[in-house]
Amino acid sequence: MSMNKTFNVPKSTNSRILSEIKSLINHDIPEIIKDVEINDDNYGEHIVYLKGPKDTPYEGGVFKLSITMPHDYPHRPPILKFYTPVYHPNISSCGSICIDILKDQWSTALRLSSVLLSLCILLANPNPNDPLVPDIAYEYTKKREQYNIKASEYVKKYAN
Repeated sequence: MSMNKTFNVPKSTNSRILSEIKSLINHDIPEIIKDVEINDDNYGEHIVYLKGPKDTPYEGGVFKLSITMPHDYPHRPPILKFYTPVYHPNISSCGSICIDILKDQWSTALRLSSVLLSLCILLANPNPNDPLVPDIAYEYTKKREQYNIKASEYVKKYAN
């Protein structure tokens, strides 16, 4: 993706969405964003590749996520979904993510880069008290070494 990408933007595109897309293309957070695929036909739907956080079982992995920006963004949060399978208590097998800022703690002051950074923090620090996958949350809490091994195996199998 070129840093100087030219946009042929439909007039109906929300200027905040366009600003956030440009920010993603410029990799404002290079420590976590590996790449971005921009959908030139629909500025509300994109793909982001996140780097696994250092010093975690996810380190070395690259995780593909879809981002859907609602037409009334930033009044509603973006919808993020993992395409890459992730062994994590807050990420379901279908890629849904349980993080409060994508639900009841959303604020119009948040930007997409803040959401992606929060997602990397969630990868590094799961919240077993609000799991989407209770069995993995239990393992994270009670059998951490086993959890770390399984999470690393997922990275090797799916996130390379």
